[in-house]
Amino acid sequence: MSLELRKTFQFEAAHLLPKLPQHHKCRRLHGHSFQVELVIQGECDPDLGWVMDYADLSAAFKPLLKQLDHYYLNDIEGLENPTSENIAIWIWDRIMPELPLLTEIVVAETCTARAIYRGASPANYQD
Repeated sequence: MSLELRKTFQFEAAHLLPKLPQHHKCRRLHGHSFQVELVIQGECDPDLGWVMDYADLSAAFKPLLKQLDHYYLNDIEGLENPTSENIAIWIWDRIMPELPLLTEIVVAETCTARAIYRGASPANYQD
């Protein structure tokens, strides 16, 4: 029986989008209360009754959370243009080796705006 698990994390960070025109509001320095949702899919272990321990999801994301929370995202290598889309891809590339059942990452910068990245198929992922 295949199931999907979702775990949400939150971090505060500042950024600006340097590739936008000077007059665009997102070109100016601003911050967000970002939410990141990790989604995994797999078979439910009949003995344990779960696909994966939620604590393992938290442990896998913890090093990235330390890099992102309360930082200026533009200063992080690979996030020089920190759109929600690029943040989702950045997270995927770093966490996929730890979470082979990963199927989706959702990055929300506001309560009404989010990017969803489904990346490469876990079976086809290569470092």
